[in-house]
Amino acid sequence: MNRNIPARLISSAAAVALGIAFAGAASAAEPVSLKGDVQVEKVVTENGAAKTVLAPPTTVVPGDRLLFTTRYSNDGDKPVDNFVVTNPLPAPVRLAADEGGYEVSVDGGKTFGKLAALTVADAAGTRRAAQLEDVTHIRWTLAHLAPRAAGALEYHAVVR
Repeated sequence: MNRNIPARLISSAAAVALGIAFAGAASAAEPVSLKGDVQVEKVVTENGAAKTVLAPPTTVVPGDRLLFTTRYSNDGDKPVDNFVVTNPLPAPVRLAADEGGYEVSVDGGKTFGKLAALTVADAAGTRRAAQLEDVTHIRWTLAHLAPRAAGALEYHAVVR
């Protein structure tokens, strides 16, 4: 069985996820712009030394590590407080690590918290500690965006 996943599926899923996540922000009267991107991490050897580089994903396979980036900027003349950015994880990937700096959801975006504090029901209905593969959404709250401020939010994921 061929387990290559065309990167367009990952990119399309990411674009849809970003569109859903940003729909609320776009409809608000806030001048914050958002742009998403996904790259694959590849190990290359240069002058006998291995190093990790980022490249556009053309084809990805299970186990490939991806970097999802959301760039934001306050294009307005007034500060924006408590701006929330929520990214659904595309179905073909799982969160690579609990890197902190964000909250996660394991119930389709209904509730959020730190991964260590969340539980999910197993097949028998028994509650168990949530794992990386259970994460469905990631959420950041940007406390204060000064006028013309910009930055980037990132998380790593692994192709399932």
